[in-house]
Order: sequence, then C-alpha cells, then structure tokens
Amino acid sequence: MLTIFYNFLLHLWGWGLSSAIHKFTRPWRENNLSIFYGTATSWLGFLCFLLRLAPLVIIQLVIALVMISMLTLGERKIMGITQRRMGPNVNGYHGLLQPFADGLKLVVKEVIIPYKANKIIFILAPVFFLTLALTMWALIPFEEGVVLADLRYGLLALFTLSSLSIYGIIFSGWSSNSKYPFLGALRSAAQMISYEVALGFILVAIVCCTGSFNLTEIVLYQRTVWLCLPLFPLFLIFFISALAETNRAPFDLPESESELVAGYNVEYSSIVFAMFFLGEYSNLIIMAALISLLFLGGWLGLLASTVNLALKISLILILFVVIRAALPRYRYDQLMDLGWKIFLPLTLGYFILLLGALNFYSAFPIVFV
Repeated sequence: MLTIFYNFLLHLWGWGLSSAIHKFTRPWRENNLSIFYGTATSWLGFLCFLLRLAPLVIIQLVIALVMISMLTLGERKIMGITQRRMGPNVNGYHGLLQPFADGLKLVVKEVIIPYKANKIIFILAPVFFLTLALTMWALIPFEEGVVLADLRYGLLALFTLSSLSIYGIIFSGWSSNSKYPFLGALRSAAQMISYEVALGFILVAIVCCTGSFNLTEIVLYQRTVWLCLPLFPLFLIFFISALAETNRAPFDLPESESELVAGYNVEYSSIVFAMFFLGEYSNLIIMAALISLLFLGGWLGLLASTVNLALKISLILILFVVIRAALPRYRYDQLMDLGWKIFLPLTLGYFILLLGALNFYSAFPIVFV
C-alpha cells in the first residue's frame, strides 16, 4: 500500500506542482538559462532544479522510512505467529503505533560515546551507512518512468552503493575501540565481500541476457517470461546471497547476540543506533525490490503495475522473516564454505553454460554483437 501511495504522490507532483514551477520559470528559460532540461548554467537555474527535485526526494525518504517502520512491525507480528504468541498489540490498533513509539524512545535517549572511541568516525559511521541505504531508493523504478534517477547503468550504480555500505560497518566497529564491535565488523566485511562475488556473476549473467544495465529495460525484457524460470539456479543463489549480504538470519554472524552481544553496534545508543537499524531494514527492502525487478518481472503482472510490484516485494519480505523464525544460525566456517566452495563454483559454471548457450543459438543482445 505504501508503494502504491508513493506512486500516486510521484504522479501528483509530476502533473501539478512541477508544472507550476515550470510555468513560473518560463521567462528565465526563454533567456537560455537552461533551468530544467539542459545544464544549469546559473545560480537561478540550479535553484529551480533543486525546487523541482527536492519534494520528490522528501516524498521518497518519508515513504521509505514509513515502509521500514511497518516492516519491523510486520516482522514482529509474523514471528509472534510462528512462536504462538500475540506480538505487539498495545500501542495503537493491533500495535500499529509500536514502531513510532520505539522510534520516539530512541530519539529521546542520550547519545553515549565511549571514552576512548574515535568520536568523529563513531558519529559519522551510522550517518554514512544510512545515507547510502536511502540513496539506493532513488535508483529503484516503481513503474515505467516512475523513478528518481533512471540511469543507463543503474544496476551497476546500485551494486556499487550496496558494496560501499560495508565501510560504515567497518568504521563503526573500529572507532568503538572495543573488541566485540571490532570482531563483528571483521565478520561483516568478510561475509559481504564473499557473497558479493557470487552476486556480481549473477548480475553479469542477467546483463548478458537482457543487454542492458538499466533496471527499467531489464523489467520490460521480461514481458514474455520472467528471468526466474530460465535462470532458476541463479535466482535461488541470489535469494540466499541477499540474506547474507544484508546480515539476515541464518547468516547474521556479524551481530550474533550469543557471541558478540550485538556485533558492530554494541557501543551505539539513541539516534545513532536507530540509524544502523533503519539502514539494515532499508537494505532488506532494497534487496527484495531488486529480486522482484531482476527475476520476477517487477511491476509486470495481472494487476495494476504498482500493485504487482508491492505484492512481490511483500511476499519476498515475508519469506525473509519466516526464514529468520525457522532456521538456526550458521557457524562461521559453514558460512564461508557456502559462499566460496558452493555458490561461487555453481554461479561461475552456470554463467559459462549460459554464455555457451547464447553463443550457440546466436541469442546475444544486439549491444554485445
């Protein structure tokens, strides 16, 4: 529902307020100041460009934060069902206000910085982590043409931003000047790098099939058949690797509470802890959206376009939560063996097989010919 509402707000802004600013600035555009559709060559042009873009960014951030808060509620409800208990049911109707109560509690708490911590990096690490997580939302298309940044190499940019988030975790563990956060940061670095190798080969295989790095074009390529059917082994590997990439159970080794108290964010409290929390769940929704766009046809389907995408993302998120409730945590050696000894050879072998099949049937996209 939030995705549908976001789509409506994007169209409302594009049809209404944006047109008003466009008409208001017509005299300046006629004087070749190139405000909207060319390079902003003056301070006025750049200011008007920001006025056009800022509400879209604000809408995107607000909807993303509300989606994250509702995901935390949904996760606690689903885990309550699996464990035969009620879950949150006190604040608001059936606990709907519980995420906002938790957020308010974190905001009003005191920010405690360890005495021997590197204070600047300690504060900047969660800010950097959350900024990257929210920036990735600008690259996700909710419908054809409904995207903030429809980049030609959007898939590559998304993968780059996802890879950079590891630095926020490493900086937080190192700057805390404590053993448990540092061990959690090292675990997270090794884990994310290990599974990004397999993810990279899967993305290259998708690009070889579709001939584009643009997410919208990849979705439109799936009009006839979803890529999860011909690339089913890669779809399963991508799904499991997404759990490891986002540090979700059963691969939540960086924050294993039985060993490291809470992992890399042990020393964090108040709003800086909330930044890590929001960033983790934002990355989880981004991964669910990416699986939907790359393998499940995105907004294509029987219902309205945005409804299709919202349903697919919701089903994947429910599956993530059920896996967390049902499966025990892996040992660290099992986690590394799965990434390097199983997923990487399987992905590489299937990728070579796919290249051979495309070459044999002369089915390479035109861009590669």
